[in-house]
Amino acid sequence: MTKRLFAEFFGTFWLVFGGCGSAVLAAGFPELGIGFLGVAFAFGLTVLTMAYAVGGISGGHFNPAVSVGLMVAGRFEAKELIPYIVVQVVGAIVASTVLYVIVTGKADFAGIGGFATNGYGDASPGKYGLSSALIIEVVLTFMFLMIILGSTHGRVPKGFAPIAIGLALTLIHLISIPVTNTSVNPARSTGPALFVGGIALQQLWLFWVAPIVGAVLAGITHKALFEPE
Repeated sequence: MTKRLFAEFFGTFWLVFGGCGSAVLAAGFPELGIGFLGVAFAFGLTVLTMAYAVGGISGGHFNPAVSVGLMVAGRFEAKELIPYIVVQVVGAIVASTVLYVIVTGKADFAGIGGFATNGYGDASPGKYGLSSALIIEVVLTFMFLMIILGSTHGRVPKGFAPIAIGLALTLIHLISIPVTNTSVNPARSTGPALFVGGIALQQLWLFWVAPIVGAVLAGITHKALFEPE
């Protein structure tokens, strides 16, 4: 269990550091910025690489919503849920801390800005409201879990699931960065929000509730429709 928890810690650290780091450090870099497309691929690549690196140890969740969805689908033991969520959140916070130290070392540092936090209303990149944010986070997390549950099923050829999951996360970001800056992962949302405070912390509840609701619905749906009696 200790090895599995360390694997989840490192996987979540890499997801937040790589994904949020690309948004904070590289997305708007003058003339050469990677933009939304680059950030979307960065998040997808973090999951793909860590799923191959440590997925065989812990299952490669790196996301409290994924752990919840797998539990509801009968793929993960309930007694292990809380330890997984704790180390995922800790991994996200440590990654955000390292990113914060890097950002504050810039010569003309004038504040961390949005720091890749998630939000709705005035905190949404495209100024989308609460209902839009809630719907898109539930739907995209639902689809993310359906892809995870399907691609990791025993009837699917082994070894290819990380590719499908990484590309799915890339697509999810391509769809929803303008709406919420894309969460589908409560740990990923929590780490940066702790450093920004204010509205990021006030709106953090949605980025726990919506992904978990979407994950629970996916777990129920997959178990009901695609698992044998």
